[in-house]
Amino acid sequence: MSTPNTSQPVIQLRELTKTYQTGEVKVKAVRGVTLNIERGEFVAIMGASGSGKSTLMNTLGCLDQPTGGDYLLDGVAVAGLNRKELAKLRNKKLGFVFQGFNLLSRTTALENVELPMFYTHPLVSLRERRERAVAALQRVNLGDRLAHHPSQLSGGQQQRIAIARALVNRPELVLADEPTGNLDTRTSIEIMGLFQELNNAGITLVMVTHELDIAAYCKRIVVMRDGLVISDTRYKNRRSAVAEIALLDQAEQKAQLA
Repeated sequence: MSTPNTSQPVIQLRELTKTYQTGEVKVKAVRGVTLNIERGEFVAIMGASGSGKSTLMNTLGCLDQPTGGDYLLDGVAVAGLNRKELAKLRNKKLGFVFQGFNLLSRTTALENVELPMFYTHPLVSLRERRERAVAALQRVNLGDRLAHHPSQLSGGQQQRIAIARALVNRPELVLADEPTGNLDTRTSIEIMGLFQELNNAGITLVMVTHELDIAAYCKRIVVMRDGLVISDTRYKNRRSAVAEIALLDQAEQKAQLA
């Protein structure tokens, strides 16, 4: 993989638009968004249903082509790329984490994490695939669950596998779509703690969420309405997942004593 240009933003959007044709009706989902996301940022994208946040996320993930404007991903102009080129760019530059985990139920944690490396070019050797998958699972504290299937694991553990899978190709950017939507409060905080840990190690993350308390763990919150960015706020005193877990532990200990 070529060395990224660290002087430029990972994401550069200029007057980005996306319009869908539904029968005879044109739906303007994104209406002209200009936005930069620098390396090492942790950004939450928020907004009500129909605000355009999911469409914007699909465009950032090269799953959708913009109708107009410019999108540069790590310096590469996305508009005009064909499907094969988009797939190659996604696999090389991006990691994805979804609300529903999207794991293969009949394969082990290790095999799920190896999957993205089957689509890399040049191909990754069997030995390197295994080593990188093991290292990714160890990074999310699941080094002792390599042979487990998703059905044998909790929701939080399954999401950790999904995060390991997103990291295994060493992407420039990790995109997370409602990553805590199917998790309880403690597990959600634990996942945000893992994201904060990865971000502190230099990984750039962009996350769609409708939960303000989850967005508060990010460094920056972008709010959308009617296809436009209506606010862009940097958090100086963001929540610490480590501190929140410690408070939960203290509360549980007091409850047990009582």
